[in-house]
Amino acid sequence: MIVVMGVSGSGKTTVGTRLADVLGVEYADGDDFHPLANVAKMAAGTPLDDADRAPWLDALAAWMAGRSGKGAVVTCSALKRIYRDRLRVSAPHAFFLHLDVPRQELERRMAGRGGHFMPPSLLDSQLATLERLAADERGDTLDATRPPEDVIRDAVAALKR
Repeated sequence: MIVVMGVSGSGKTTVGTRLADVLGVEYADGDDFHPLANVAKMAAGTPLDDADRAPWLDALAAWMAGRSGKGAVVTCSALKRIYRDRLRVSAPHAFFLHLDVPRQELERRMAGRGGHFMPPSLLDSQLATLERLAADERGDTLDATRPPEDVIRDAVAALKR
């Protein structure tokens, strides 16, 4: 199980879908698991808190558990260690790929995309919440300012290590 993580605008969907294609496994977008109340809250410019994220993380964890041993890629911000730990309950061997992008590039990307419920005004709250992968967490951090093909190549190499 691979979790492509990072703040909004980091390229999770682009990298996640292409990585799943390269690996020949199922893909799920974490945004599709948000309760409607969460989507409405974010669309209104209000950051989610831990209580808001709990049912979302549980839905993702259930999806991940249903693919145990099959391999899959899911995108999820997974901003805090406690969120990643919650997902690991259902997928203990999950590998987290953190897509790292500087703030200025995130702002540019978010301003240029349309049709997404997450407004650029929530970037500050996401960056403040983000806890980078710890040394004891299974995963890798990738520079996602590069072309997606380069990020995916490095992701595949990280999975083989």
